[in-house]
Amino acid sequence: MPLKIIKIVDNSNQTFSISPSVTRLFYEVPETINGVSTHKIEVNDFLNDSGEVVENLPVLNLNNNYFNVFINGVLQMDDNFAYTAGEQGIGSLIISIPEDSEIPAGTSVIVEIVNFYPKAED
Repeated sequence: MPLKIIKIVDNSNQTFSISPSVTRLFYEVPETINGVSTHKIEVNDFLNDSGEVVENLPVLNLNNNYFNVFINGVLQMDDNFAYTAGEQGIGSLIISIPEDSEIPAGTSVIVEIVNFYPKAED
């Protein structure tokens, strides 16, 4: 039998829209952090795009989100971070500092959170 392309046939007229919500958070390391250690950044230690103190970290939409962490402007590997959404006393970013690594005082840490909100159109 000859090869053929198998396709999914969809005769519906359903359309979808996807609205992203982007949140950027900024933090400056107060003193040098040497690895192997962890550094916890509490929600109220972050500033938003307007320079205001952040009151809560956004919840990540299940299967419709991602977050990136930049240290000194460089995108970092995902397994070095634990993000917890929430308000003061709950929300935080934990950075795991690998062996032979350090984050110097004054270094910027930027967290970019993107949530997508898919919606079926009528």
